[in-house]
Amino acid sequence: MENLSYVLVTPYTIAKSRTGGVLSRLLSRLNLELVGSQMFAPTKEFAEAYAESVYMTYEGDNPKGRILLRDYILNSFSPSGGRRHRVLLLLFRGEDAYRKITDIAGPLYNEELTLESITGETIRDTYADFFASHENPDKVLYYEPAVLAPRTHRTAVKHLKMLGDFIKDEPNIIENMTYKNPEHIERTLVIIKPDNWRYASSRPGTIIDMFSRTGLRIISCKIQRMTLNQALEFYGPVKQVLLKKLSPIYGQQARKTLEKDFNVKLPDEIQDTLTKTLGQQLALDQFYQILEFMSGNRPDSCPVEEMDYPGKVKSMVLLYEGDQAVSRIREVLGPTDPTKAPGGTVRREFGQNIMVNTAHASDSPENADREMGIVKIEQNSCYEIISTYIQSLKHTS
Repeated sequence: MENLSYVLVTPYTIAKSRTGGVLSRLLSRLNLELVGSQMFAPTKEFAEAYAESVYMTYEGDNPKGRILLRDYILNSFSPSGGRRHRVLLLLFRGEDAYRKITDIAGPLYNEELTLESITGETIRDTYADFFASHENPDKVLYYEPAVLAPRTHRTAVKHLKMLGDFIKDEPNIIENMTYKNPEHIERTLVIIKPDNWRYASSRPGTIIDMFSRTGLRIISCKIQRMTLNQALEFYGPVKQVLLKKLSPIYGQQARKTLEKDFNVKLPDEIQDTLTKTLGQQLALDQFYQILEFMSGNRPDSCPVEEMDYPGKVKSMVLLYEGDQAVSRIREVLGPTDPTKAPGGTVRREFGQNIMVNTAHASDSPENADREMGIVKIEQNSCYEIISTYIQSLKHTS
């Protein structure tokens, strides 16, 4: 049966920049669709309610685990020093979603686990920690589960409703930091483009992992299906650049082709005409290809009434914050042309050409503000996805 389930990436995992690695494992091994993502900051009240719910619905094999997990959530999800901490919600849809996620996440509590028995097969094998006292095995010295996820459909529904009720009125941008030099702090928008989502792949997570070496903080995350109108506005400045740059090139190529095929010498006026007609049309087609790549639709084939419909392809939108965020992200991203990008950059690793270049990043703080407005960074669909799913269960029960 197809259902909706969730993964919560814990504050410690996020703070240690392990988010990309966790996402890579989930995306590459789950036969599920990632339909939503949202960074949120739990309140003390939410942490207490969620901890109690996890305690009451605990399905682990060892009853001591429920106490350990409840105490962990209370300590790590609750604000400390007056600051709320970041948690990342990931929503997956598909057949037996909760079971598949549980299998990849790994055991929550395993007192028999030894160093030699760790294989790295599950997320918790790689990113979680569990240390008990040698003198008293019942005394847990340190516990970090890395991710949290329900083990049954019933628990998933209960927790999803709780998460939906909380995030409904929560901002989609986390503002929980005070900086010593706020004048140096920037925000920059990153889009992990549709070419990374065509099939199950670790690429989106690996890209996030590569950006993590900047030391910048992710303060917002969402799954985006860009509408055609959003794509038109987002890439509007590119249109005139393409017309100016490519039209003369296409005009010249057309003239050379005609001269060769017909064995004639054409006057310069013909090339000017070709540039203004065929050249501009071909340059415009290049622009339309960009729009189609990002939204799944072209202006010349999409009905006007559908231009604000969610696109046919998806991206992940991330907002990074920190000292000189724009330049630091773009340094890791690499130049527009992947063939000219230095080794170790995102576009060199994963880009194919100037258009299919795997990711976008704002080129200035001003453009970051403009782009945030276009993609509506303050809005997130996770609540609607959860609400719709809960309502569908009521209709089928």
